[in-house]
Amino acid sequence: MGFVVLGLGVALWWGAHLFKRVAPERRAEMGEKGRGAVALAILGSIVLMVIGYKLTPTVYVWAPPAFAIHLNNVLVLVAIWMMSPAGTKGKLLSNVRHPMLMGFRTWALAHLLVNGDLASIILFGGLLLWGMVQVVVINKAEPEWQPRTDGSIAKDSMFFVASIVLLVVIGYVHGLVGPSPFPS
Repeated sequence: MGFVVLGLGVALWWGAHLFKRVAPERRAEMGEKGRGAVALAILGSIVLMVIGYKLTPTVYVWAPPAFAIHLNNVLVLVAIWMMSPAGTKGKLLSNVRHPMLMGFRTWALAHLLVNGDLASIILFGGLLLWGMVQVVVINKAEPEWQPRTDGSIAKDSMFFVASIVLLVVIGYVHGLVGPSPFPS
């Protein structure tokens, strides 16, 4: 049952995020109400993924190496920074078309490195694959893009420091509801 709920959550995440690109006329017909419907679908997908993940039995596919937890933490820090406003206000990501999606994919990959169970592979692998497909779909729908020329390293630094603080907070909360990402 858990795997079905988890799979439905991942599928709903995909559908809600791709709806605008796959059915633009239908989405446009919905107007402003469509934003609420998509947001509700995304929220529902997250609820289904969390419940499904918790309900799945542990089926190990592979054993992650011990050092992977450190690599995970570094990658999650980079992912948080990429998903911060650094992508639109900093200098280092000014040539990256989809910094938030790159950060999301980095986050998913980091979690695949430290979780060798089937539920994690379905969850994080499904989200990683969604991030890759989303980039392709956006680039096809909007082929014209120009890199930014503004932004500063100072803003990058500021967002990186904020990302460190956010990583600590997320890690603390993560440890309260699941395994701690920080080795003792």
